[in-house]
Amino acid sequence: MCGIIGYTGNRQARDVIIAGLKRLEYRGYDSAGIVIGNGSLNLFKDKGDLDHLIGILPAMRGKYGIGHTRWATHGRPMKNNSHPIFDCKGDIALVHNGIIENNVALREELMKKGHVFRSETDTEVAVHLIEEYYSGNLETAMRKTVARLQGSYALAAVHVKENGKVVGARNISPLVVGIGKRENFLASDVPALLDYTDRMIYLLDGEIVTLTKESVRITDFKGKEIKRSWQRVDMTLEGAEKGGYDHFMLKEIFEQPTAIQNTIIGANLNSESGYSIDLLPDTVKIIACGTSYHAGYIGKYMIEELARIPTTVELASEYRFSSGTSGRPLVLGISQSGETTDTLSAIRTAQKRGFDTLGIVNIVGSTMTREANSVFYTRAGLEVGVAATKTYLTQLIALLSIAIKLGVANESLGIDEARHLTNEMKKLPKHVRTVLDQSDRIFDLAQGITGARSMFFLGRNLNHPVALEGALKMKEISYIHAEGYPGGELKHGPLALVTEETPVVAIAVKDQTYEKMLGNIGEVSARGATVIAVGTEGDRELDKYADHVIYIPEVPRLFTPILTSVVLQLLAYHTANILGCEIDKPRHLAKSVTVE
Repeated sequence: MCGIIGYTGNRQARDVIIAGLKRLEYRGYDSAGIVIGNGSLNLFKDKGDLDHLIGILPAMRGKYGIGHTRWATHGRPMKNNSHPIFDCKGDIALVHNGIIENNVALREELMKKGHVFRSETDTEVAVHLIEEYYSGNLETAMRKTVARLQGSYALAAVHVKENGKVVGARNISPLVVGIGKRENFLASDVPALLDYTDRMIYLLDGEIVTLTKESVRITDFKGKEIKRSWQRVDMTLEGAEKGGYDHFMLKEIFEQPTAIQNTIIGANLNSESGYSIDLLPDTVKIIACGTSYHAGYIGKYMIEELARIPTTVELASEYRFSSGTSGRPLVLGISQSGETTDTLSAIRTAQKRGFDTLGIVNIVGSTMTREANSVFYTRAGLEVGVAATKTYLTQLIALLSIAIKLGVANESLGIDEARHLTNEMKKLPKHVRTVLDQSDRIFDLAQGITGARSMFFLGRNLNHPVALEGALKMKEISYIHAEGYPGGELKHGPLALVTEETPVVAIAVKDQTYEKMLGNIGEVSARGATVIAVGTEGDRELDKYADHVIYIPEVPRLFTPILTSVVLQLLAYHTANILGCEIDKPRHLAKSVTVE
């Protein structure tokens, strides 16, 4: 979850590292720090976000170094637990993303050997191991160190005696190398390097990289050299800027029409190229976490309706501990980053069980794209805001595309109907723009709920997971407690919590659940709750039941979650903005979850 960066070249490393950390801050912002090499290793770090560090950072000159922005796992957010972390003598500095699972045993062993620990972090065992094994070659010491580590990690280290050298290692946590002209870079994610290069090499699990300004050397953990060509990334620097919007999240919400269009184009719906499903499965299992799980939950309804294939959705963090089944489902893993540890572990578990896997991923070259049997790229572009928006909507497009493809293959969906759905899908960017045009109206509604301490989001059938996602968005960026619930379940307990001070958001589009949702709205209205409903254009009944209504264009039933979700994204955004919350960097959260 943390962000790490390394640089060696002819520029002032301080400037490069700070610029890179600014682009990585979505990965963590509890503390930050840098080390610059210039005859000695100059360290500066502190608790707080990167802007705080920049405000107190002294002049630091030198042509190589490493930096870190932290999302705390082991050890409280405090200066001593900030990275980079020194060894006993101050000769070695190290930054780390991930969790070292055997850190307690290693710490005890190293303390017995006389090593002095100054932090509460699991990371510190790694720098002391390098110190223990160092005999003149940092790469060799790193190799011996990773042989002792258990868990997930991306590491970067420098040594005062090896001027201009940065050594990194990867196991599970992501690490990418940037190739420049007489300069080279190392980072957790591509955006950190876009100011300087678009030529990247993605490290794989079990690899070590040694950088100088003239060379990049990659080996496996046993020392065997690996030759790998760089690839040019298609992300743009503009995608990493706010572009005049107050927050990345708002920018990314308004980028959704383009993201949907690009994903539809990339899906190659009318050809056999692109992602592949070699054998028609008799069942489908979807595994994902967080927002991606909600997308998968909606995908279940899409696949079952269009392809008539029984589909289950399971949290990736639970799947690996579940029992195997006698069937052979197609396993769909959904991860915007392609680096989500729980989802990767679940994909690996599925493959060990002999199942075909298909990844729905936004980042080309990420771990899931290499490990899944087949990949559907969502083409949402760079998403910086921690709260997923455009990656979520493009996941829904991916799942809809897969459902259509499976339906045709299973002959449960006729060619003409598939063509009709495909053509209707192409209209979605226009329909999303129609919803976005109501942003001011949604802002007005948000003003009425900013005083709430708790909220309910209601939906039925495929709009139940939309309610779950709407509640997640509200609580993760506004900090208002919110629960998503199936409308029919209210009377089985949660209705006891509904009062005049509990706003309710009800998704009541014109579908087979419409009449039942009107009844559910009546139940909460009778308890004094203010109801904000999301309905279908042309509905003349809904405003008789709800206090306020936002209307979406009329689209095929399976498409409605794409439009209703945009309403809920804007509602959460405006509520959080009115409350003055840190929208792009909600507390305790980070963008890419690379720990379990």
